[in-house]
Amino acid sequence: MPVRHINAQDIVTSIADALQFISYYHPADFVRALRRAYDSETSAPARNALLQLLVNSRMSATGHRPVCQDTGVAHVFVRMGMDVRVCAADGGPTPSLQALANRAVAQAYGLPANPLRASMIRAPLGDRRNTGDNTPAVVHVTLTEGDTLDLIVVAKGGGGDVKARYAMLNPSDSVADWIVDQIPGMGAGWCPPGVLGVGVGGSPEQAMLMAKRSLFSPIDIHDLRARGPADELERLRLTLYDRINALGIGAQGLGGDTTVLDVKIEQASSHAALLPVAILPNCAATRYASLRLDGSGPASLSTPDPSLWDGIPDHMPLQDGVHVDLDTLSAETVATWRAGDLLLLTGKLLTGRDAAHKRMAECMARGEPLPVDLRGRAIYYVGPVDPVPGEAVGPAGPTTSARMDRFLPALLERTGLLLTIGKAERAPEAIDAIRRAGSAYLMAVGGAAYLVSRAVRAARVVAYEDLGMEAIYEFRVENMPVVVAIDARGRAVHRTVPLKVVD
Repeated sequence: MPVRHINAQDIVTSIADALQFISYYHPADFVRALRRAYDSETSAPARNALLQLLVNSRMSATGHRPVCQDTGVAHVFVRMGMDVRVCAADGGPTPSLQALANRAVAQAYGLPANPLRASMIRAPLGDRRNTGDNTPAVVHVTLTEGDTLDLIVVAKGGGGDVKARYAMLNPSDSVADWIVDQIPGMGAGWCPPGVLGVGVGGSPEQAMLMAKRSLFSPIDIHDLRARGPADELERLRLTLYDRINALGIGAQGLGGDTTVLDVKIEQASSHAALLPVAILPNCAATRYASLRLDGSGPASLSTPDPSLWDGIPDHMPLQDGVHVDLDTLSAETVATWRAGDLLLLTGKLLTGRDAAHKRMAECMARGEPLPVDLRGRAIYYVGPVDPVPGEAVGPAGPTTSARMDRFLPALLERTGLLLTIGKAERAPEAIDAIRRAGSAYLMAVGGAAYLVSRAVRAARVVAYEDLGMEAIYEFRVENMPVVVAIDARGRAVHRTVPLKVVD
């Protein structure tokens, strides 16, 4: 078979185009699965969260802006035929696939028309400085027969990866039981509903890679149920799908009928005495595209048919909820809210996440004043995308609140902070601190970042500008939708942690 030549620049262009494309277009199968979940949902809070995800999907597709502020770590899964030769256009030395992927990531994430948030850091045990362009990419290469180059380009958010689980089971252990037991402890920080990836067998590192790779194929669980399982793997998929959804965790952990939209499984041969099992979820910002290069130029991407979003509003309908003026907020007002209440926030809202909280804690430890007065204020845990013309701020969805739990008691006790806003559940110690302070914790929908950002009318940095997206901003918001996740009496709405009710 003759060698097929593929231009190195075509690889760069294909990956860069795909990263932009998947930042604002959900896969069609994911949108259809989300609609199916919404149509069948019986829990009002979960149904509202699913609607926000659907509206956000349509808004992002129309506006060509990211579905989530965490625009992900770029992964490229390469299947390279042995009869493929990658060539530099100028006839010079051919860069490595890693170098080509890095070039594509830098190009895609720095595109002025749709800048994507850079989340990668160098030296995780050192200065943890942001690389600035989201490089390096994570590249996996498989050499196979043939003369084509197949790529799966993925932007994988951190919320799902942080929930990865691995165990070395005994061959006689129940894989299904172990997986189902893990799900409640994973919490809602991975922004359900999404797809759960499972890797079984192989070696420990193979199991985790299989779990991740399994996520990037079309959702087909309902087709599988209709035709019936053909083998043990397919029977396990159906068993896990039913058992996990029966837990009642639901969208965003608010309680509901759909926690997973599908369960995907890959398996590999393993040592007879071993049973490695890994699980890893994909979130509501599912982002991947499959490409093939055959030497004729960059791979093409097909724009989804707009009818995919037919019947989904192009903005969040005006909802019945408690209108809250953040500029006149009082503890007495907060005390009237109950877990599960829908609020619409208007007024000035501070932001701050991991790095800003660490600096504020260091200030308090030194007895120094904070750069902003938190008394009676609200802090939103967010690291927004840079804005484009016409925006006050780029997509600005919530980050996982539990990472700020260690800082919360001192902030509530010593600064007069009244509200915190983020996503997912909080630790019992944080819930207790909220109850003691007469505070409240509010939840925005993870994965609906573009929708949330449209409620932001103005934004300015007020402290720690050097932290970039982790600086403290002051937003001026109008009718920003949130749910009371923990009220002033310590009652929590999430199904993934024990409720603490104080009468």
